[in-house]
Order: sequence, then structure tokens, then C-alpha cells
Amino acid sequence: MLLRSWIKNVTRLAVVPMLGALCSAGALAKPEVGISPWGEKDEIGRLNLMTPQSQAAIMARVNGAPAYDLAVEYFVGMPSWQAAGDPPYQMWMTHTPHGNVIADPMKVGEPMNQHVSYSGSAVSMYAHMGTHIDALNHFGLDGKIWNGFRADQHLGDRGWNVTGAEKLPPIIARGVMIDVAAAKGLEQLADNYRVTRSDLQQALAKQRVALEKGDVVLIRTGRMRDYDNAQAYMTNPPGLSLDAAKFLVEDSGAMVVGADNLSFETFPSEVEGNYLPVHTYLLAMQGAPIIELVNLEGLARDRVYQFAFVGASLKLRGADAAPMRPMALPVH
Repeated sequence: MLLRSWIKNVTRLAVVPMLGALCSAGALAKPEVGISPWGEKDEIGRLNLMTPQSQAAIMARVNGAPAYDLAVEYFVGMPSWQAAGDPPYQMWMTHTPHGNVIADPMKVGEPMNQHVSYSGSAVSMYAHMGTHIDALNHFGLDGKIWNGFRADQHLGDRGWNVTGAEKLPPIIARGVMIDVAAAKGLEQLADNYRVTRSDLQQALAKQRVALEKGDVVLIRTGRMRDYDNAQAYMTNPPGLSLDAAKFLVEDSGAMVVGADNLSFETFPSEVEGNYLPVHTYLLAMQGAPIIELVNLEGLARDRVYQFAFVGASLKLRGADAAPMRPMALPVH
């Protein structure tokens, strides 16, 4: 296809726009990880675009309308990525009121267990399940991740000692939803549909919204309508094209990108020699975190396209992703 041909002939896939190193015209260059303009110790990439001033500016616009919960529920049988052998979500009871009467694990006696009911539970899950954010160590190129950190120097048995999910700060920023499905007059995009730069531009024009540097940009494909049916949700999902990702980050200045699908891009890959080109481009080359499985149905129903995005992820030390529960606060 045209995009594949373009990639084969481009001199270099741009990293952070301000870096802009160019090779000789027409030369074939291998994509490389981005080196941070925020310094050799930078571990959060484009999240550096967030400042106290930018946070205060968007929070000053909050209009007091009810918040939108952008997170999904976790449940046994929920959609999850298992193609590579990762475990599904599991939840089990470790204590039940009736079981405590019989087992008496606290050694308090039957009368006490009959009187004081005790329930306890445990969960087991892959880090990339439910509404979650990908840390910058999730994907790399040639043994290196964002900012040139090397796996052979920074990855141990207990996770990465750089760019782990615990390094991701709470995110308070202007949020923009781009409802691509609605802009096309659809409830949801077709299986395997690859969202283009033009799709995003046309949807933004219909919504009368312009992107700004430092935005959290969330793409609605409509796939969330199938969330309660894991097979339907996970089968051939639509996703973002590489050119569309470049439009969001390089041309529009997005800080974080996300969508209502899993796993953000679609398959098969549009780039020869890279089975997840959008992930490697965003995370490894641009330092842009990705949020997946974002529930945008409420925003779409009410046609809320701009909002204050507020979200924080679990501080899982050394992890490549973490669950989060973001909110959208409508603004003036």
C-alpha cells in the first residue's frame, strides 16, 4: 500500500519533532528509539509537556457538570490480550462468611464468626487489561527503549529500573475525544478498519475542535459497545494507522494518545518488518504513552468533545503498564 511504500523510502521516521535529524535524501534509514529533549535521565517522555500552569489552566475551565467515568469494569471473562499467552483476569474469594464459620482462620470461634461477617478476595491479571496506560518500556527497538535505555542494562528479574509504571505522574490535562465512528455516521467502525489522518481531520472539523499541544487525545472507534462480549470485542478490532499517529503527535502536539479498543492499532501490520509499528513509534520513538480500553460511550452520547482529563495509574514498580481510572470533567 502507499503508506508502506512511503516508509520504505523515507530518510528517517521523525522522533520528537524538535530533534529532526535527517539522513541523506532517499537513503534507507532504520527506525531508532527517540532520545529525549528533556535530558538523559528523562523517563516520562511527552508527559513533560504537562506543567503546573497547564494543569491550572484546564482545571479553571471545569464547569461543575457531572464527571464521566472513562474506565471499564474488571470481571472474569472480560476482554484481554491472550494471543501471546498472557493470563486472563481471575478473581476468587479468599474468605466468605460461611467459610469462616467452618474454617475459623482467625481463631475467634464460631459465635464470633456467626456474628461478624468477613469477605475477602484476590485478583490475578496481566498488566495490560481493562483501562490502562502503557509505560514507555512496553515496546522498544533493537534492545533499547525510549531515551536509549538498554534492556541489558536496565531490565532485571523484578522489572525495569527505568521508565516503570511507578514513574508516570498523575495526568491533568486538556482532553479531546475524536469520535471517528460518529463522524462517519456509524455506531462503530468496521473490523480491521485503519483510521487515517484524514479520518481524524474530518471528525475534528465536524466537532469544531482543534487540537493543542499537550492534549490527551482519545479516539472513539465504537468498539466499546462490544465490551461485555469478549469474543466480539477482541476479534479484528479497528485501530489507528501510523500516519494518523504521526498527525496526532508530530503535527498536533498530543502528549498522550488513547482509544476505546485493544490494542490501539489494528492488524495486520502496515509496515514490513515491524508487527506493531504504531506502538513502537509512539512509545519508543516519540515517548508518548498510550491509554487503551477507554470507555468513551458517555462522552459520545452527550457529544462532549473537550474536557479536563484527570487520571492516575497504579504505581507498579518496574512494570510496563498499569490500570488507571481516568475521569473527564466537562469544561466551559
